[in-house]
Amino acid sequence: MSEVAHLQELVQFLRDKNPQVRQIALSNLLAQTPNGSPHRDIFYAGLQSGGLQAKKGNDIVRDIKILCRDQLATAHDAFRALVNLSDNSMLVGTLSEPAFMKFIVSYAINPQSILADLASMLLSNVTAATSACTMLLSLKVSVLPDPKSPMKVFPVDSRSGTCPAPVPYPTGEPKEVLALPLLLDAFVKAARVTDELDPSKHQFKGQLHFLASVFANLSAVPIGRAFFLTPISSDPLKEDADLEYPLSKLLAFTEHKDTIRRGSVGATIKNCAFQASAHRALLSEETEKVTISPSAVAAPGIDILPYVLLPLAGPEEFDLEDQDKLPSALQFLPPTKKREADPVIRLTHVETLLLLCTTHWGRNYLRSHGVYEVVRALHEDEQVEKVSEHVERLVNLLKRDEGKNTVNDDNVHASTAQEAESDDEDSKIEEL
Repeated sequence: MSEVAHLQELVQFLRDKNPQVRQIALSNLLAQTPNGSPHRDIFYAGLQSGGLQAKKGNDIVRDIKILCRDQLATAHDAFRALVNLSDNSMLVGTLSEPAFMKFIVSYAINPQSILADLASMLLSNVTAATSACTMLLSLKVSVLPDPKSPMKVFPVDSRSGTCPAPVPYPTGEPKEVLALPLLLDAFVKAARVTDELDPSKHQFKGQLHFLASVFANLSAVPIGRAFFLTPISSDPLKEDADLEYPLSKLLAFTEHKDTIRRGSVGATIKNCAFQASAHRALLSEETEKVTISPSAVAAPGIDILPYVLLPLAGPEEFDLEDQDKLPSALQFLPPTKKREADPVIRLTHVETLLLLCTTHWGRNYLRSHGVYEVVRALHEDEQVEKVSEHVERLVNLLKRDEGKNTVNDDNVHASTAQEAESDDEDSKIEEL
């Protein structure tokens, strides 16, 4: 029997009544899921469709999706298999089916989910496709009130072998709630503020860092960007709570120790800065209520500048006049302050500042808040050529004189876009 025939023979055992048989069958198939595996095609057989052909299902992928609800060893391998396979766009349709997306989201936001980080990773891969982003933006999940949970709710569809239901089971009628505000809430609450090693001391069994990548994927498309730049209730379960821009919940993580979390949050901020009409709200302080066209609903300013500048700042000392320009979070930094170590993340923040320079109001705000002083020091210390080139572009925009043409935001926006198009490929600002 050939190896392919042997692997196909294992598929039937994914539905076996014996949990050990299911686990052994899946563990043997798992080895073929990474990119480059010799027999990976068996997982995509039957998925091709085109023209007027109807999309076909795939028994293996369908069974693996079901096994994500199994006991720990089997569910772990099932999630890993789907994470590996989801780099292929042919699986986007089956992995973004509403029922499965409801399970993945519900599972990820449940603090008791043992494999929540793998679920977050899978959601990150799936939302690389615009169609999956659109699905997630409108998705609702069923929840029951659960005062004992850090999330204050029990996501009904999260129940599985690695995520038991609370005891006693919550009473009342399930309520349909938008999934994205809950994901945002879980992302914030799952962040660990200490290095406590005892898992019993953590409110969440997962850290959900990869949800930041989900948010970066969403913000790369206009409809997703609109979510982060439209005021919503600060409490996803209380419609009458104070309004806030969802992006403001993410800002605190630009200096988080996890590279995925802080890098993807930086990418989300940058993607939101592509919307020129949002620049005033992005830069305004929380004490000022602002709107973003075309919405007429006001909410506190997002105040992104301290969170974008802080990773770019080092231990430099400035004279008092320059020091006073800086946001309070950047004044009198300790001599131990270090810049962001990852050049990709440094570049992301510099690109955000470049995007904020596409409006006259944005340039003036950056000038009056010490951005030039910080990036000048960054340039003196920068060793990566691509980052240095972008810093030089930023300095040129901040230091140039303003004329009749540059004062008009629309004209500036158009000329900057043309400038980006004329630059070589390496210096373009790309949406992530």
